[in-house]
Amino acid sequence: MNKTELVSAIAAKAGLSKSDAKKALDATVEAISEALKAGDKVALVGFGTFSVNERPARQGINPATKEAITIAAKKVAKFKAGADLDGALN
Repeated sequence: MNKTELVSAIAAKAGLSKSDAKKALDATVEAISEALKAGDKVALVGFGTFSVNERPARQGINPATKEAITIAAKKVAKFKAGADLDGALN
């Protein structure tokens, strides 16, 4: 499912116009992104939790030259599905 299909599904289930559903989806994604950038967790009970995970620097190998390289530390977004979502999938 892509964003357009998701907007259509939200509009149909919530009884909104597609433009209102798109605004709601964009606002939700923006709010989650801002919270993660601030280092906060976003917990949606029954759905799951978005959080930020820090990956330390590590050694890697350049496959073209076989040279050892250092891969920089970085922060990555992480999602852990909630119990209700897990149960619905299985």
